[in-house]
Amino acid sequence: MHKEFLMGNAAIALGAVAAGVNVVAGYPGTPSTEVLETVAKYRPDDVYVEWSVNEKSAMELAAGAAYAGARSLVTMKQVGLNVASDPLMSLEYVGVKGGMVILVADDPGPISSQTEQDTRHFSRFSKLPCFDPSSAQEAYEMIQEAFEYSEKYKTPVFLRPTTRVCHGYATIDIKDKSEYYHNKPEGFIKDSKRWVIFPKLSFMNHQKIEARNKELSDVFSSYEKNKLIPACDKYADSKKGIASGGISYTYAMETLKETGMVRHLKVSTPHPFPEKLAVEFLTGLDEVLCLEELDPVIERELIYICGKYHLNTKIIGKLSGDTACAGENTRDSVSNYIHTFLGLDTSKAQEPPEPPALPVRPPVLCAGCPHRASFYAVKTAMKGKKTIFCGDIGCYTLGNAMPLDMVDTCLCMGAGLNIAQGVEKVEPDTTCFAFVGDSTFFASAITGVVNAVYNQANMVLVVLDNSTTAMTGHQPHPGTGRTVMGEIVQKINIEQVLRGIGVTEIETINPLELEASVSCVKRMTEKSGVRAIIFKAPCIAVTKPKAPLHVDQDSCISCKKCIRDLGCPAIVMNDGKICIDASMCTGCHLCSQVCPVCAIAGGDDHE
Repeated sequence: MHKEFLMGNAAIALGAVAAGVNVVAGYPGTPSTEVLETVAKYRPDDVYVEWSVNEKSAMELAAGAAYAGARSLVTMKQVGLNVASDPLMSLEYVGVKGGMVILVADDPGPISSQTEQDTRHFSRFSKLPCFDPSSAQEAYEMIQEAFEYSEKYKTPVFLRPTTRVCHGYATIDIKDKSEYYHNKPEGFIKDSKRWVIFPKLSFMNHQKIEARNKELSDVFSSYEKNKLIPACDKYADSKKGIASGGISYTYAMETLKETGMVRHLKVSTPHPFPEKLAVEFLTGLDEVLCLEELDPVIERELIYICGKYHLNTKIIGKLSGDTACAGENTRDSVSNYIHTFLGLDTSKAQEPPEPPALPVRPPVLCAGCPHRASFYAVKTAMKGKKTIFCGDIGCYTLGNAMPLDMVDTCLCMGAGLNIAQGVEKVEPDTTCFAFVGDSTFFASAITGVVNAVYNQANMVLVVLDNSTTAMTGHQPHPGTGRTVMGEIVQKINIEQVLRGIGVTEIETINPLELEASVSCVKRMTEKSGVRAIIFKAPCIAVTKPKAPLHVDQDSCISCKKCIRDLGCPAIVMNDGKICIDASMCTGCHLCSQVCPVCAIAGGDDHE
């Protein structure tokens, strides 16, 4: 055993390696991404790692590996679990042979997600056990224990860290390589009565699952990470208690060290809930404050237990309005909740003075981002026409910001295509555009294209191909020709995929060639049916920038068209003059093509 200073996600990854994981699959999504990347970096040679095309594929691959006796790990963020829910809901009825851990990172806030959905609900819905770590150290230990529980009970299990656990840093006690468990898969053994899901099998296994979860509730009441911490000092005879889980437990303990300890229930397994331990905690208490992020899962469980066992204990938290119903908890907000609950002076728990403001960094596309050119080309070509621009999930969602204002809808990955089809059926006189990135195209848009072609939609698909999965950290995808393990593989060509589906009108063009791009958009909108424009140019964050441009102040007429139309962060006003920040400019030359008096020049030659 030795110590390392690690991010929570890195600790989880090393915990999986120490547990003898054989197969790891996932789809990138903040705050989960670094788990798979760390396994790929530090894996033994016999561990297979892949970025799957989407979360459903990853879930099914991990299930297949577990069928064969491997220890498998599948990683995703909370909204990715929606994509993987089809195999998930059936997988519980089939079970596994090797240990299978489903890591789903929740995002209270949300900080970088569409929703604040709570994976603890999915755990209960799918009848799968769930582990909820309160720190990076605990996450490291829990994932190893999760594999053990999974194998013992022949079921997949959830590990549900939240953003501050995933991205927080701590000094972790981790195993030496000599202490790693090495799992040797038995291989797949044919048994259609076990592995082929039929109604009769589901009925029989459903009964077993309910019995197993009742047993696990008892087992988890003795699980060392579910704790009943006794009151002490001035609160030794108090009739008040606190129940918490996840990072909220860590925040609560920091405050209780200052105020004095009241009776405290730590819930590390929200499902199956440690009922016997909870009854022991509740007995003799008049009031309990629940501290948790996202939904009132612990609160509802305690209310249920009070009713079941006729305990006259008042449970407060999100449902009662005593804690916030949305957003993440902080050290200070939890301190305020506890001070109020205990009747202490809340002025001692007030948030500290605001630190000096950081420079404003609005959420906009990077300087030199080819998506800006793509959006501008479409906007220019369609000026004055009735249009709708259906967006998707990725960097290009930032195209909704002014002055581009080119994203009218955004729902979930791959939805833009189908939403555009729906609008077109209601408003056939509207030119409907669907924007999708290259990674999202492979993940969840192909079926939408098939649907559009089959059902004779009239729309323009715009693929923004920057040759990477940019927003989550430049992970490879099927169109990049490489894998997370560094293998060089065949590139899957988006244009060929579209032609294979039946899209006949396709043009591929560099969006930074503005005049040609505008003409391309105009041509394609004059046609009918499903047609596609592939704007192909590499992400500026992974390509070498060109020399910066500058504004010729003698030629500039200060019309501000470059600022008003593009919103590039490299173009700024300085002492009333338009200037280009050389430290940000990448030499893309989009602004030089927009300037009506050719006052922007320099950089590399632009053809």
